[in-house]
Amino acid sequence: MVSQNPVHVICASCHKQNRIPASKLAQQPLCGHCRQLLVSGKPVNLNDNQFQRWLDKSDLPLLVDFWAPWCGPCLQFAPVFEQTALTMATRCQFVKVDTQANQLTASRCQIRSIPTLVLFYRAQEVARVSGALPGSQLSHWLAQQLSGLRA
Repeated sequence: MVSQNPVHVICASCHKQNRIPASKLAQQPLCGHCRQLLVSGKPVNLNDNQFQRWLDKSDLPLLVDFWAPWCGPCLQFAPVFEQTALTMATRCQFVKVDTQANQLTASRCQIRSIPTLVLFYRAQEVARVSGALPGSQLSHWLAQQLSGLRA
């Protein structure tokens, strides 16, 4: 059964916090500020200034792809991350952080290799994996991690 409890979701377009019933996540809710889709199924590129807000203000788990534009495996993995975001958008928010452009966030998160995926929940790191994963392995890993979290 899907919870009626409200969850805080950050808008990918305006980065404002929205409060909606959890049961409405799959019904294409709109941002109360900019009227764009809250759950678009597309990864959001975040910078150093935006990252902490998303980490602190979202009730949904946050899966971060730490990458760099010069990294071949990162570029090969990007479509896999995007496809997974489409299929799991109501369970987790998908974001990307360019480690070259956002070195403060990369340093704070202790990113030592790329690509690295870090799953956060309620501002705490709960899982990490380095390397480009095939789509089925990413989906399995993420589903396994999300099943251990309590809403």
